[in-house]
Amino acid sequence: MSSPSLIFLRILIFTCIFGVLQVAEGYALKTNAQSTDNLPGFLDFNGYPILTETKSDNYLTINAFQKISTRLSYFSLNNFGTRKGTNGNPDTNTFYTEQSLRWKITENSPFDLTVQLNFRSGDNNDRHRLGIRWRLNDTAALKGFFKSINLAYSVNLHALQLDHEDPYVWQLEHAFKMTFPYLTDRLYLAGFADQTFNQNLPDNFPSAPIVGEAQLGFRLFDNLYAIGEFRINEFRRSDVDNIGLGIQYKVSW
Repeated sequence: MSSPSLIFLRILIFTCIFGVLQVAEGYALKTNAQSTDNLPGFLDFNGYPILTETKSDNYLTINAFQKISTRLSYFSLNNFGTRKGTNGNPDTNTFYTEQSLRWKITENSPFDLTVQLNFRSGDNNDRHRLGIRWRLNDTAALKGFFKSINLAYSVNLHALQLDHEDPYVWQLEHAFKMTFPYLTDRLYLAGFADQTFNQNLPDNFPSAPIVGEAQLGFRLFDNLYAIGEFRINEFRRSDVDNIGLGIQYKVSW
């Protein structure tokens, strides 16, 4: 775990960043007389009773999104899994979470400034990132193309990483969601791919390992979906790929 003084410093830094963004957003709202009523959000629960390759992979994922104001939004990813015990030790529960703030640079900009707080089970492996996110499907020159194929796609450059590792570690985070209205409004394909660069890893690891998921979902009725998920984690040296099958319950507002 990080030392108490380092944890306090990180919390202070990100609290200041959040405060500055809130003040700037409040000024923009006052200047432009914009309304923040009925801002959208969602909460979804994903359970995977079937894992085909790696049984100790994540069995529960909870995602949350809330648009805080017209330019500021919050996203949370929370994974829960198990780690198989060794040498007679029992299995242990694991968790991994990303808490993200995104602030649109200007009212009509496809770029967001981002802050991501990253926590997980174990010692000396929490990390926090500062970066910039490009929503390609909201870019004027590309909007028509992405709309024609019903695809939302963004790439987030996590340029600065704060943790115990080398300060030059950085990451690209890709996220996407595609719908298929020409087939049915019940079907979607969504996921992400994170690629980390300049990390000090053993020789048998890829130079820029990828962690990714692609989830195919079909709405059964109301808020209930059947889901199938392909996963890849190149930080594992065995069972790099996995498939999870399960159910999602999603509430949107």
